[in-house]
Amino acid sequence: MAGSNPHGHEPQREDDPRSQRLGTSGNTDPDGPSAPESWPVGSAEWECRAREAMGRQSFDWIAGGAGEEGTLRANREAFDRWALRPRVLAGNAEHDLSVEILGLQAPVPFFLAPIGAQTLAHPDGELAVARAAAAAGVPMIVSQAASFSMEEIAQAYGEGPRWYQLYWVNDREVVESLVDRAIASRHRAIVLTADTPIVGLRDRDARNAYSPFPMGHGIGQYTSDPVFRRRLGTGAEGNSQAAADLVARMFANYSLAWADVSWLRDRTDLPLLLKGILTAEDARRSRDAGFDGVIVSNHGGRQLDGVIAALDALPEVREALDGDSVVLLDSGIRRGADVVKALAIGCNAVLLGRPYLYGLAVAGRAGVEHVLRTMRTEIDTTLGLLGAHSARRVDRAFVTRIHGL
Repeated sequence: MAGSNPHGHEPQREDDPRSQRLGTSGNTDPDGPSAPESWPVGSAEWECRAREAMGRQSFDWIAGGAGEEGTLRANREAFDRWALRPRVLAGNAEHDLSVEILGLQAPVPFFLAPIGAQTLAHPDGELAVARAAAAAGVPMIVSQAASFSMEEIAQAYGEGPRWYQLYWVNDREVVESLVDRAIASRHRAIVLTADTPIVGLRDRDARNAYSPFPMGHGIGQYTSDPVFRRRLGTGAEGNSQAAADLVARMFANYSLAWADVSWLRDRTDLPLLLKGILTAEDARRSRDAGFDGVIVSNHGGRQLDGVIAALDALPEVREALDGDSVVLLDSGIRRGADVVKALAIGCNAVLLGRPYLYGLAVAGRAGVEHVLRTMRTEIDTTLGLLGAHSARRVDRAFVTRIHGL
C-alpha cells in the first residue's frame, strides 16, 4: 500500500500520446540528437501544453486556485508592479547564481516547491521530479501530499539537498512518525506549512466534483506510515478510498497554535522553517518560537481567495526580521525576471511551483529538466543585463515600485 503507482496510471509507453506530440519516445536528454523538435517556450506555453496532456480534472486541480482565483491572479499581478533598474558598464562578465540557505549550498536561487499528487501530471510523479532536480542540483522540498513515500523519493533524489514539508495533522503520533521518518531519510530541514488548517474551497474542483486522493494520488506519505496504517486497520489495506477518508478526518487541525511548536523544536535539531507567513507579526513570532526561517507564501493562491499577494507581503516580512534571517518566497514565480525581482525586494531564494509540474506533464523527467535549465538561463541572463554580479547581492537599488498599478 506504500506510495507507488497509484490507481489509474500505467508506466509511460512508447506510444504514449505525450511522446508522440513531442516527437520522442521518453527521451531524457532534450539536448541530444533525439531531442524533440519543438519545446514549449515560456511558462504560459508550458501551461497550455500541460492542459493538452492532462485531463481537465487533473489539470484544474493543479492549476486552480481558491474561490474565483483572485489571489491566484494577484500573485502574478504583483510582479508587474515592480520594475528592474539596470546598471550599464558594470563589468559583470561572470554572474554567480549560487545561494547558501541554512548551510545548504545551492547553485541557483530557487528550490522546488512542495506540490502534492504529482502523479496526476505523470505516472512517475515525484520520482521523476526528484531525479530531474538532483541532476540539476536544485534543492527539493518533498510534499507530505506526495504519491510516493518520502523514502522512495529520497532514493530517487540521492544525497542532494532535500527538505521535508510537514502538515501538522490532528493525530500527534502520526506527526511524530512522519518527523522521525524525515530525519531517518536524511532530509536536511523541515518546512511546517501553517496556512492550511483545512483545505481551501476551490471552485474548479467543486465544478468537477473531483479529488485525487480517493484514487490513491497524494496519500503515499500516509499509506507508507506505520502509525497511519495501524489507524487504518488491516481490513482496509490497499483500499485507497478508506485511506483518503482517514486522511481527510485527521487533516483538519484548527487547534494548532504557537504553543505546540516547542514540541517540534524539541523533537529535532534540523532547521525548521514556517511556510505561509504574510505579516510582520507572524514573522516575528516565528523567530521567537525557534524557527530558523520563514517562507512568505499564500499557498499559490490555493487556500483563501482575496489574500494579499505573496510578493506584496515580502517587504513587510523582511523589514520585521534582521538582515541575516532566512526569508524565502513562494507563490507566483514563473520567469527568471520574477526570481530576480523577489531577490531584490528581500528574499534569499524562491520556491518554483507549477512551472515544473507543467514540464512533468508534457515530457516527464525530461520536461522538468528543461524547465529548470530554462529558469537558470533566464536568471543568469537577467542578472547579466541588470548589471548585477551575484544573486546574493541583488538589492532594492535594482528595482522600483511602479505607482498606480
